Amino acid sequence: MALNLLNCRIESRPPPSLPPHHSSFHHHHLTTVLSSTFKPVLRDLQQLNIIPQKIDHDQIKKAPGKLLDAFVDSVFQFLDQPLLPSQSNFAPVDELKEAVRVTAVEGTIPDDFSEGVYIRNGPNPMFGGLKSTRSVLGRSSHIWVEGEGMLHVLYFQKRSSDGEWSVFYNNRHVETETYKMEKDRAKPSFLPAIEGHSPAILAAYLFNLMRFGKVNKYISNTNVVEHGGKFYAVAENHAAQEFDIVTLDTIGDWDVDGAWNRPFTAHPKKVPGTGELVIFGVQASKPFVELGVISADGERLLHKVDLNLSRCTLCHDVGITERYNVFMDFPLTVDVNRLIRGGPLIKYNREDYARIGVIPRYGNTESIRWFDVTPNCTFHIVNCFEDGNEVVVRGCRALDSIIPGPELGENKFDWFSRRFRRAADNEGNGTTCSSSSEDGSLFTRCYEWRLNLETGEVKERYLTGKTEASMDFPMIHPDFNGLPNRFGYTQTIDSEASSAAGMSKYGGLAKLYFEEPAATNCNPSDDRCEEAMIKVEYHEFEKNTFCTGAAFVPKMATAGSSSSCGEEDDGWVITFVHNEDTDTSMVYIIDAKKFSSEPVAKIKLPCRVPYGFHGAFMPMSLPLM
Repeated sequence: MALNLLNCRIESRPPPSLPPHHSSFHHHHLTTVLSSTFKPVLRDLQQLNIIPQKIDHDQIKKAPGKLLDAFVDSVFQFLDQPLLPSQSNFAPVDELKEAVRVTAVEGTIPDDFSEGVYIRNGPNPMFGGLKSTRSVLGRSSHIWVEGEGMLHVLYFQKRSSDGEWSVFYNNRHVETETYKMEKDRAKPSFLPAIEGHSPAILAAYLFNLMRFGKVNKYISNTNVVEHGGKFYAVAENHAAQEFDIVTLDTIGDWDVDGAWNRPFTAHPKKVPGTGELVIFGVQASKPFVELGVISADGERLLHKVDLNLSRCTLCHDVGITERYNVFMDFPLTVDVNRLIRGGPLIKYNREDYARIGVIPRYGNTESIRWFDVTPNCTFHIVNCFEDGNEVVVRGCRALDSIIPGPELGENKFDWFSRRFRRAADNEGNGTTCSSSSEDGSLFTRCYEWRLNLETGEVKERYLTGKTEASMDFPMIHPDFNGLPNRFGYTQTIDSEASSAAGMSKYGGLAKLYFEEPAATNCNPSDDRCEEAMIKVEYHEFEKNTFCTGAAFVPKMATAGSSSSCGEEDDGWVITFVHNEDTDTSMVYIIDAKKFSSEPVAKIKLPCRVPYGFHGAFMPMSLPLM
C-alpha cells in the first residue's frame, strides 16, 4: 500500500434516514435499518433460492443476476469522487496496448547501466476515477489506495554492435478476475466496501458476494516482484497476479501450486544466500496472519506458520535477516465486528499496543519472540540484519496512519493537510509531534529498533531529525537485503505541497548514510536538540515536480563477476517524475555516488504517468521490441 493521497469529497450530512454522525450508529439502529430495508427483498430472493445459507460461487453463476442487478441499480447511485486541480495527476489514463519507442532523452544513459525493465505499479481506476455510492443506507466510498492496478514500464535495450540504447514505454492494466467482470459490464458494478456508513458497507459486502462471489474488487495495484524467473503484480487483498514482462498480459493467480490460499503481501523478501521468498497473508478472520517460505524456484511452499495474532493487523511489509523473519504487529487493524457496531472497518488506535516479532526462518508459533515497542505506524521497512545478539530493524515511522484517513463526516482536506505538516513546524508554538498531537503526525522519519534476543531488551531511536524531510518508500541495493548495509534511499515528501493539496506528493529523494553522523550545530542545552542523527543527502526536483516508484539499479556486472560490482552505492536511483507546471512525465536516472547532482539522464515519456506506488528494476536481456 503505497501512500499517494486521493482527496474524496463526502458530504458531511448523511441522508435524512441516517443519524447525523457516524459515531452515533448503534447496533440496534443498524439492525433496524438493515432489517427494514432488506427483509422484503431477502424474502423474495430466498423464495427464488437465490440466497442459500452458504454462498456457493457455482450457484451464484446460475442465479437470476438481472434481478439482483436491477435492485442494486435502483437502490445505489454511483458518484464520482472529484479531484482538485492540484490533484490532477492522480487521475487515470488510457492503456497504450503496445510499446512505443522513446527518443527524447536529455543527457546520456550510462554505458554500464543495466539492460532490463523498469516497472511501476499503481492505481488507475476504471470508468474515470474512484467512486462513492449513495443509498437509503448511507454512503460508501473507495479509499485512495483502491483503483485497478496499472503497470507503467520502460524497456532498456543496448545494441551490442555499437552500444546504442533503445528505450520503449508501455502501460497496461492488471487484468484480475474482478477487473474483467466489471470491464464486461462496461460500468461501475462493485459497490465500494471499505469506507462509509456501516449499513452501506455491510450491504456492499452482501450484494458484491451475491452478484460476483467476491466481497470486493481485486486491485493488484501496489508492487511488482520477480521470483523464479516469473513476474507478479501484488496487493494485500488477493493472490499475486503473474504477468508477461514483455507483453504485460495477465496470466493469472499465483497460489504456489495450490499451497497458498490466502492474500499475498505487497513486500515479499528474498532470503540472502538461499533465494527463498518470505511472504505473509492477512485476512479479516482467524488465522489473521500466516507467514510462508517459498522455494527459490517458486514451485513449492516450504513452510507456513500461523502467527497466532489476537487482532487483524493490517501489516504491509515483512523483514528478513540471514536466519530470521521479522513481523510488525502495530495498531492498524481491520475489524468486522467494529464495523457491525457502527465503527470503521479499518482504524489506527494510537493508544493500543505495538510489538515486533522475530521468528526463525522455519519456526513454529511457539518460537516467535515478541518485543514490545512504542506505538507507531510503520508501513515500510528499510532493512533488517543481525548484529551479534541483536536483530536490527530500520523503517520509516510515523505517529499516525495515512490509511484509511479521516472518519466519515470529517473534512478530509483539513485532516490530511494538518498531519502532513513538517514536525519542526510545530515547535514555534511550544508543541511537538507527540502521540497526543495531530499536526505533523504523518511526518515520517527513519527509525531504528535493536531487539536483543538474549536479554529481551529493546533500544529504539530516530535516525533522522525533525528538521529533515519526511521520507518513505525506502529502497536499498538488493544484494544487501537482510544483511548489514551502509546506505539507504527514500522518496521525500514535500510537506508544503502535500498540505496544500491534501495529498502526499514526493518532491525529491534522500540518501541515508547509516554509518556517518549528521553535521550539527545543535546546542546540547536546547531541549529541542536531539541525539546524534545520521547523515542525509538530498536530490531535489524542479518546482512542482514529484516522483513515484523509485528503485535502486546496481551498476552492471562485468563478465565473470557477481550480480553487481563495486561498492554498495555503485549504481543509480531511477524514478518516474511528473512536472505539474508542464504536465510532462519523465523518468530520471540519478548517479547514487553523485546524489545531489543533476540526473545523468532525463527520459521524456510519450504520455502522462499518474502518481502511483512501488517500482522495481529487473535486469534482463530482452527480445527485440
